Amino acid sequence: MTRTAQPPSRSLPRHVLVVEDDAILAMALEMALRDAGVEQVEISSTSEMALAALRTGQPDAIVLDVHLADRDDGWAVAELVRSLGPSGPRIVFSTGAPQDIPEQIAEMGCVMEKPYDPKELVEVLTEPKRRGLISRLRAVLK
Repeated sequence: MTRTAQPPSRSLPRHVLVVEDDAILAMALEMALRDAGVEQVEISSTSEMALAALRTGQPDAIVLDVHLADRDDGWAVAELVRSLGPSGPRIVFSTGAPQDIPEQIAEMGCVMEKPYDPKELVEVLTEPKRRGLISRLRAVLK
């Protein structure tokens, strides 16, 4: 079976760092992103690998599992990214328990609850950058 990649979207990031310790999900995300036209997809399975990747270059977007095997607070990586300022990469959080993400972290990006279809991630990455759903809902409920 031969897959044909779609032409790149103007709003789709060129370089995405996927920080995910589930190898099957990481491969599925990589395949969906490449098929959508993302030029460079980099996979990191630990916080340390993600930090090393960020030292070598800044991606346009980061898909960040917040509960990694080596560290149960993937938001440490997000806090580093936030320190890059508003021109830093877009952050998409990936978690099975979105309610466990601290509010100040959820405000940094979109939160996707596992399990999700990798195509949903592609849709999120093509939308204009905005505050995450969880943070917007929390603001409304206050």
